[in-house]
Amino acid sequence: VELNQPPSDGISNVQFSADDSRLLVSSWDKGVRIYDVQSNCIRDQYSHNHPVLDCAWVDNNQTISGSLDKVLKRHDISTGKDEEFTGHSDAIRCVNYSHEISSAITGSWDKTLKLWDFRAENKNQSSANLSGKVYTMDLMGTKLVIGTSERHVDIYDIRNLSVPEQQRESVLKFQTRCIRCFPDGQGYASSSIEGRVAIEYFDPDPEIQKLKYAFKCHRTVRQQPGQPKTDVVHPVNVIEFHPTFGTFATGGGDGRVNIWDGKNKKRICQFPTFPTSISALSFSSSGTKLAIAVSYTFEEGEKDHAPDTIWIRDIAEAEVRPKPRAQ
Repeated sequence: VELNQPPSDGISNVQFSADDSRLLVSSWDKGVRIYDVQSNCIRDQYSHNHPVLDCAWVDNNQTISGSLDKVLKRHDISTGKDEEFTGHSDAIRCVNYSHEISSAITGSWDKTLKLWDFRAENKNQSSANLSGKVYTMDLMGTKLVIGTSERHVDIYDIRNLSVPEQQRESVLKFQTRCIRCFPDGQGYASSSIEGRVAIEYFDPDPEIQKLKYAFKCHRTVRQQPGQPKTDVVHPVNVIEFHPTFGTFATGGGDGRVNIWDGKNKKRICQFPTFPTSISALSFSSSGTKLAIAVSYTFEEGEKDHAPDTIWIRDIAEAEVRPKPRAQ
């Protein structure tokens, strides 16, 4: 199903609500929209003064979003009220919400991480200086994994921002595009602008570390008339884990969505190609639907491109269930 009234400029994130009835969408057109998935209509929307780089649900009635002009917004759906919070000195690239500590988390191009408790008098509860600009961030329980510039990965326990648990360099040799934690909390997958995904584990035990690996994906062959074939390497813009099976989807600059079985190192399926880049993905909490944002991500500079669209795809179990290797 294609959603009606999509954003008019790049889609930065899509996220299902906990009850799967709504989809939260942030965009470079400065808007944040909440779609009713069943009725296929916009239920609510609000805007920032500048492009919105990320969004997240706090609960079924509240959302947060971060924008290029350093502002964190909290939106209350039932009252329609917005609250603004400032403190970063550069764009807020990533936002998340932790139920464990009842706080919003923001990661910025100013190379800091901030925690915000909306109930407290002093909303900005704590900050951490990071190894670089924040490009991507994910939270699993109390573990926060941040991909920054210069291919650094900082890992924190959000209950103690005074010192990172681990600081690593990405195994991928090019800029990090997306990091997502395994649903079982044992590690994370990361992707780069150079058509690769890495699977890494938190446990520093050498036996566990032997399990890490990386693989190529989202590569196509292009041929102009009378010219030899050329291999085109696309950025892997997004990774999204299936909530029950632990398999994961990737979306790339090639307009493709692949589903992978990371444990068995196999691709389970590939969806038909979309007209332009995949910029964001979100599985519903039941894992039976996948929201797909099709939105050109300017990896080839300014050019004519297909309009932005959001698709809600029903997912069959065979498309996401792991496929053990034949013995």
